[in-house]
Amino acid sequence: MDWDKLRIFHAVADAGSLTHAGDSLHLSQSAVSRQIRGLEESLNTTLFHRHARGLILTEQGELLFDATRAMLKRLDAATARIRDSEEEVFGELRVTTTTGFGTLWLAPRLPHLYDKFPDLKIDLMLEERVLDLPMREADVAIRMKEPSQADLIRKRLMSIHMGLFAHPDYLKDNPAPASVRDFHRHRLICQNPHSAQVGAGADMVSELLAHEMPAILTVNNYFGVLQGVLHNLGIGVLPDYLTQDFPELVRILPEVESNEVPVFLAYPEELRHSKRIAAFRDFVQDEIISYRKQMRAQGTVKP
Repeated sequence: MDWDKLRIFHAVADAGSLTHAGDSLHLSQSAVSRQIRGLEESLNTTLFHRHARGLILTEQGELLFDATRAMLKRLDAATARIRDSEEEVFGELRVTTTTGFGTLWLAPRLPHLYDKFPDLKIDLMLEERVLDLPMREADVAIRMKEPSQADLIRKRLMSIHMGLFAHPDYLKDNPAPASVRDFHRHRLICQNPHSAQVGAGADMVSELLAHEMPAILTVNNYFGVLQGVLHNLGIGVLPDYLTQDFPELVRILPEVESNEVPVFLAYPEELRHSKRIAAFRDFVQDEIISYRKQMRAQGTVKP
């Protein structure tokens, strides 16, 4: 298929007008029209509905537009990788991690990355589903377990635990429980053990729910659990990394916590020499070092 015709088709579909597309491509309207007509003839289909107010894509045109949009996105990404140099870090970087870690730990620290590399375009994809890095669903991932996919470079960043936390205002009117058995006087805020989350967190919640818990609020991510705790709805099951950014939270029953949850950074082997990947990796590692120093100063982690 003729790439020039596809390029012109994409411009027309994006602009919705032969004239506007011609202006952006520095071509006459008649030249653009001839290219579109030639493309339609080669595909034996109609790509646009034509009317007085402009052009509207047909169903076949929508399919082709989706394809050209994906092609141009991949070309832009490839161009940015080719142009990466020791002096410049720019272009799109698709980062995936869980909703909780992405909203509560990673996103608040991204200004430090943009301060150094203002031309980066971060596409932050927050979901519990594990995206396929070798198939390039994302460029780099931060995961709450060691990746099992082949052809990945992986680095262990830190370990976290799930614990019980409450807000001081809540504890003024609701004295902290002396044991899990005292939870019948409190509301437990947590993720449903059957929802997508780290296994250690689900196991901890299941153990807690084995006790008498008359009042429960379940939310499908840790950001929601945190909001419940901050608004004095009860005692929440939360990751311990929150204590850096929310030092006012009070740890309840410190002996009650989940098993260790390892945090890994991973990216495809083919991106080993990407400057954008290196910039993001170094940024995360620097933030981890700062985090651990602060936690040691507070006496909440071992040296």
